[in-house]
Amino acid sequence: MDISKETSRQIGLIINRRGLVEYVIVGDNRRIEIPPLSTERTGRARFRGVRFIHTHLRGELLSREDLTDLALLQLDLVACITDMRGERGEAIHAGYLIPENREGRTWDFMEPGPVSEMDLDFTEFITELENEFVRERGRFYVTKDRHDRCVIVSVVIPGREKNVDDYTAEMRDLCYSAGITALDTVVQRPKELHPRYLIGRGKVEEIVMKCQQLGADLLVFDEELTPGQIKNISEITELKVIDRNQLILDIFAGRANTTESKIQVELAQLRYILPRLTEKSTAFSRLMGGIGGRGPGEQKLEVDRRRIRDRIAFLERRLTEIRKVREKKRERRRASSIPIVSIVGYTNSGKSTLLNLLTKSRVEVEDKPFSTLNPTTRMIKYPERKRIILTDTVGFITRLPEVLLRAFMATLEELEDAHILLHLVDISAPDLEDRIASVENVIDGLNLTAKRRLIVFNKTDRVDPAVVANVERRYDAVSISSLKKQGIDRLIAAIETAVDTESLAAN
Repeated sequence: MDISKETSRQIGLIINRRGLVEYVIVGDNRRIEIPPLSTERTGRARFRGVRFIHTHLRGELLSREDLTDLALLQLDLVACITDMRGERGEAIHAGYLIPENREGRTWDFMEPGPVSEMDLDFTEFITELENEFVRERGRFYVTKDRHDRCVIVSVVIPGREKNVDDYTAEMRDLCYSAGITALDTVVQRPKELHPRYLIGRGKVEEIVMKCQQLGADLLVFDEELTPGQIKNISEITELKVIDRNQLILDIFAGRANTTESKIQVELAQLRYILPRLTEKSTAFSRLMGGIGGRGPGEQKLEVDRRRIRDRIAFLERRLTEIRKVREKKRERRRASSIPIVSIVGYTNSGKSTLLNLLTKSRVEVEDKPFSTLNPTTRMIKYPERKRIILTDTVGFITRLPEVLLRAFMATLEELEDAHILLHLVDISAPDLEDRIASVENVIDGLNLTAKRRLIVFNKTDRVDPAVVANVERRYDAVSISSLKKQGIDRLIAAIETAVDTESLAAN
């Protein structure tokens, strides 16, 4: 403290758990800045293994900035030695992190007191504190096959209101589909979007503290982040930072199990990464799948860009070849004059379940978004022994990333040959109208507006019969429950009528 007073500068020490000084830091008379630390945490419920003790010159206790450093850096403890003046003399004020609690507090304090009277067995203290975090955070660890736990950040953009409950529910479903446990959701309504952090640095810091308190290792935004925003947010925290588009890309990557779908997903990922590979930052090494470490140098970045462009060109050639093969198959179907009915719909509306039911096939079914990426084609016969080709394709979603839409164009081109588009809708979805509109927008974007549609509401077993009847009348639709096998005869009759009507119109 004497040296600090003589120089009118704050002085700090970074001390490890063996009691050795790792850093000596000199600030100015108002603040002190902790340099990048070489020590790393050894687990979600573990701290960094160092404590930060520094001086304050104006008689103040721990500041908000001190406590923010404590939380963001996950320090064992932060303390300040300050001149209380008068009889009390120099005192030490210490703060430490605490697990999640009902009061919503992030940290707690030890009462300020004379430095000479501080009697703390630090090893025992930090061991018990970490064990408390282990016990508290352990209740969140329910996902066995993946290790990511996230906090979702839902941003309501000014002038573009959205149903927050529906959006956050869908984001949780997407996280679940990606094998990620969503620990909490934070809703932000900024008056204006921040160009560097989307919602402002202070808000980001608060959310990061919440992530660390819960034991999350991933921050998921439901709005698209610019490359600069990903970089800036990643500089605040060691957490991985992704947006909704990256989350969907990750789901597609996990679901791709054929050569074609793997090529399509990789192409989408590379197209997404390329414009973001422009900064020397850990944010982009995380985007590429790694975490931590230094960002690539400029020369390596240029090499990476060139390799990605070469890989994109190669994959595009492969997709062109696949399109040619698909076109030959489509020509054979057209020559057969067999009517084609393509099932389209919002993701997780039950398309594969319906296909299995109508064709008695065994297409893999999961109650997760985007469980089916590969187009499936089956032949069915309806009561008059006429044959129909039934196809199932990838599900749609609100704001489907453009890179995915482009990559899966070869698959979606199958819809051009359909005589009927069977638009399957989850009647139990709270945002039913928005989902219908999202699918219709994609269909219009594919220049398929003129295609005859048959709207079919699925999952009627989940809603009141009066609601089903009302929705049927409103949309002139058919309602079924694929799971309970209810309404299937009506559906087959409706398909038959639609096909016959389309055939008459064509002739």
